[in-house]
Amino acid sequence: MSLPPFLARRLWPALVLLVPATALHAQDKTVYRCPGPPVLYTDAMSPQEAKDKGCRAIEGTPVTVIPAPRPRPAGTPAASSPGARPGDARVDPAEQRARDSDARRILGEELRREEERLATMKREFNNGEPERRGDERNFAKYQERVAEMRAAITRKEADVAALKRELAKLGS
Repeated sequence: MSLPPFLARRLWPALVLLVPATALHAQDKTVYRCPGPPVLYTDAMSPQEAKDKGCRAIEGTPVTVIPAPRPRPAGTPAASSPGARPGDARVDPAEQRARDSDARRILGEELRREEERLATMKREFNNGEPERRGDERNFAKYQERVAEMRAAITRKEADVAALKRELAKLGS
């Protein structure tokens, strides 16, 4: 019995600490811990092989074996909720149209709000020459604020473009 390298390397230390002692234990065989990346725990070698590879016997400590999860058969969808069955994935067409309509309405409202914010930001930006504030006697502070405004406008334009793409995906 040997663990796959990814288990030995990543999970073994956590498994040794977290798995209760009532789990399955190796019986009647000596388990060896072999050095090197990845560390290998095995009972599938003779004492001479273990000695040649520099492995040491683990005694007095039960070794816990955790079976790997079984893969789902091909074509079986993952259940979206604990009680869901594969046949439950269908949604009534009228309900789906209502959901799509709600999604379009919500995205439309959000797009309108974001476009308004973008227009306000561009007005304040004033083509790269916003009004100076009283606390900006130092020109470097003013330039820093202008750069922040420019970056915020760029982000807001990207947000608006993303909302338009989402609306286009939903169609009319």
